[in-house]
Amino acid sequence: MYTRIIVTFRRFVVLATVAVSALAWETWRVVTPAAALREGPLTVEIPAHGSALAVAGRLGEVGAIRSPTGFVALSVVRGSLRSLKAGEYEIPRGASTVDIVSLLEQGRVRQHPVLHPEGASVAELARTLEQARLASAADVVRVATDPGFLKSQGIEGPSAEGYLFPDTYYFVRGMSPEQMLGRMIQRMQGKLTPELRQHAQARQMTVHELLTLASIIEREAVAREERPVISAVFWNRLRLAMPLQADPTVQYAVGRERRALTRADLATDHPYNTYVRAGLPPGPIASPGLGAIEAALDPAPVKYLYFVKKDDQRHYFSTTIEEHKLAVVRYRMARTR
Repeated sequence: MYTRIIVTFRRFVVLATVAVSALAWETWRVVTPAAALREGPLTVEIPAHGSALAVAGRLGEVGAIRSPTGFVALSVVRGSLRSLKAGEYEIPRGASTVDIVSLLEQGRVRQHPVLHPEGASVAELARTLEQARLASAADVVRVATDPGFLKSQGIEGPSAEGYLFPDTYYFVRGMSPEQMLGRMIQRMQGKLTPELRQHAQARQMTVHELLTLASIIEREAVAREERPVISAVFWNRLRLAMPLQADPTVQYAVGRERRALTRADLATDHPYNTYVRAGLPPGPIASPGLGAIEAALDPAPVKYLYFVKKDDQRHYFSTTIEEHKLAVVRYRMARTR
């Protein structure tokens, strides 16, 4: 009897020792960063609707955790087994399994910065988003011209062109083009304050016309201080029913973007070609910044009707065609030197 008790006790001690050792080992694997995370951060995408076991397996595949079993057990203990959030995560260097579970519980997914600069078009944004692997360029262009989407955003024009405020945005992988473009449009709507809208109304301009003129100014002006002067040239031409003759509108019409134009391009019969059609084009050609929008509403008090490049940053402004032709000759001679 006594011998049997001793044997049973010894077995209990052995089992307890094994259990404690196993627990200690598993605890060490949970609180100690995986080898790969000692080298640097890891990026991992957690698919939607995956079980905790599937999430643990994915993390184990990329080397983010030492023990998938420990990950699941920890999720059970913390009560987050069914609430781990999908998405793309950047797991920081030195993160333990505890840190990773916390990261997925809070849904702190990786943010991708996307710069949409002043004067950029929807086509350029589409390529940027595709390069960042956030959306296909074709899908971005499709959404930007989708009548249903435009109506939901309060845009009366045929495209979201000009309604995307230029700024740096932070998008999450998995966001739809509608969500990304919607955020950019709402940023523009916020910048168009009641005061700016009233100012446009006082000039008998719709918001669409304001953004159209501002987008042309944005693409023409390099030096910020020239924006009101370039605005004045266009306003003066509009009053006299003269064609705006703005190269960026022709580039937009023929799809040459920022490349040099040919004589054939300038003669192209297209609604956006302001060399052959007077007045504003049907809509914006790019995203204007706040400075260009303000310049469109407050042109400089000058009588200029023409301008040509003086250098890569500035323009020479003229009132008469004779003076303008001389400026063009000077510019061409300077380029050939």
